[in-house]
Amino acid sequence: MRIPSKDYIEHLREKHLEGSRVQLVTLNDPYSKLKPGECGVLRFIDSMGTYFVDWDSGSGLGLVPGEDSFNILPAETTTLKLYMPMTLERYERNQWGDYEGEPVEIPAYAAAQYENLIHEAILRNRVSVDTKCGLMEYYKKLDSVNFKVKSYVFDVEARDGALWGVAECEVYGELTDAELSKLKANVVGQAADGFGEGFEQREIKTEDGDIYAHLWNSGPDWSVGTEEELFGQTQEVEMTLE
Repeated sequence: MRIPSKDYIEHLREKHLEGSRVQLVTLNDPYSKLKPGECGVLRFIDSMGTYFVDWDSGSGLGLVPGEDSFNILPAETTTLKLYMPMTLERYERNQWGDYEGEPVEIPAYAAAQYENLIHEAILRNRVSVDTKCGLMEYYKKLDSVNFKVKSYVFDVEARDGALWGVAECEVYGELTDAELSKLKANVVGQAADGFGEGFEQREIKTEDGDIYAHLWNSGPDWSVGTEEELFGQTQEVEMTLE
């Protein structure tokens, strides 16, 4: 076995920093339970050039370049925001203080004032979500989206006098158009049937009475898009170190 030079090992360590995201392609170990597509975090490269990884599955198996095949992304993540129209509703009360009739939608110009209260309500509802990967916990496909998207969580943001639901995504590298489409589809599912379904059933108390916030609705104008797609602006890149 050829022993790599010290300079070469230093080159690898400078190129692939500790904390970089690793995705397995093929593994030259028939006894390992690791499967192609599984991901982990690079912890260190030893003096023989072996890449030691903390795999998401709990394994600590190292990878040998030339024998094993794998992809690596930088340790830094960028924040990608995906926006969706948010609607607010209020039920009118009768003279005895009971709800009656159908809910009344709060106009967009009046909804923005509740941004902070909705933000606090969303934070309370994140308690049951894994803080490391957020709603990516429920993305079960071993594909490039799982590899590149570290996490995402919902929040709220006032833009152009209206309220918008926001999926704040921490991403390694850049997503292709196909990967972005897959991520959007997952966000739609969480807004409609996952996190959003539970959230919209919980009242948010205000001085004006209880309101209900909806991340998703069945209207023809509802969609999920990037800042550039919906507002015509290129998002400022926010970088986060692991």
